Amino acid sequence: MSDKLPDNNTNEEVDLGVLFNAIGNFFNKIFDFIGGIIKAIFSSIVFLIKAIIENFKLISIVILLALIIGFGLEKTKTPIFYSEMLVKPYFNSKYQLVSNIDYYNSLLESENYTDLATIFEIGEEEIKTIKKFEIDVGPETENQLIQEYDEYAKSIDSIRAQELTFEDFVENRDLYSSDVFSIMVESTKRDIFKHLSNGFNTTFNNEYSKKLMRVRDSTIAIKKATYLKDLRKIDSLQMVYLAILDQESKNGAVTIGVEGLLPLTQERTKTKEFDLFRNEIAIRDSIRVLDELKIEESVYYDVITNFSDIGLRSNKIEQKYTLILPLLAIISLFLMYFAIKIIKFAKEYEG
Repeated sequence: MSDKLPDNNTNEEVDLGVLFNAIGNFFNKIFDFIGGIIKAIFSSIVFLIKAIIENFKLISIVILLALIIGFGLEKTKTPIFYSEMLVKPYFNSKYQLVSNIDYYNSLLESENYTDLATIFEIGEEEIKTIKKFEIDVGPETENQLIQEYDEYAKSIDSIRAQELTFEDFVENRDLYSSDVFSIMVESTKRDIFKHLSNGFNTTFNNEYSKKLMRVRDSTIAIKKATYLKDLRKIDSLQMVYLAILDQESKNGAVTIGVEGLLPLTQERTKTKEFDLFRNEIAIRDSIRVLDELKIEESVYYDVITNFSDIGLRSNKIEQKYTLILPLLAIISLFLMYFAIKIIKFAKEYEG
């Protein structure tokens, strides 16, 4: 047995040597891979710099021409103006609002200015100046989002609520999740926006919203009638209690005994005036809440901020030709340069 011990040690040393060599080769491949990427990036940068240096005059001329053309287009192109309106829809009229915005854009695309002029009650020539309608969620604070998240978490299963984080809730919200909406209109006419506000009335006055308002009003009427009936009952009970107390105060307290010893006193009837008073206050508060709700939501939408009389000039990136055209020119030059190099390489390649 003692003769076999050296062989075991030798085998273990060989195994360890193979393992260390494998680990070393693995790290060498990783370093070579990273080095290759860095070398490729560096070579590409040098290649681009070389191309710019070799063709500096041509690139400068092309960029200058693109700047001149872009500047000319910006000066000659009709400017676009925009204005926004913030609205808060009620009775789920927001669905009809989003649908109608898409409908208005489809009318613009099909050049059906007659229907749009009828909807907004303005002339067709003014309608033709409108470029597009846009709708987006209105401004929301983080506190509002947190409140919506808490309400949503309470409305779903507790297990599912634990899995849903605030970040997931915010990320998965869509356009219909908001209660306030921003409507933006773009036009080549700067003072058209003030004439568009009334046209959105038809957007919110749809049959479904009207039905929801009727149901709401009927529910409020039923609840209010019940509360008023309860108030009349409370008034009747209060009159009864007052009559009892008045009768007892007239009768006075009766005491029978010897020199005040072992008196027999008439007990007063126990009434609940304070409990009735508290119930009356609670019922009147409930009626007040119903009245306030009917007043606050007596329309299909509220205008938070209306369209401005004079629109603002649009400065979207796609309208800045002095930036877009030079950038496109540079990209085109580099693509042509690479194409020439590839064609030249293909012609000289012999395999």
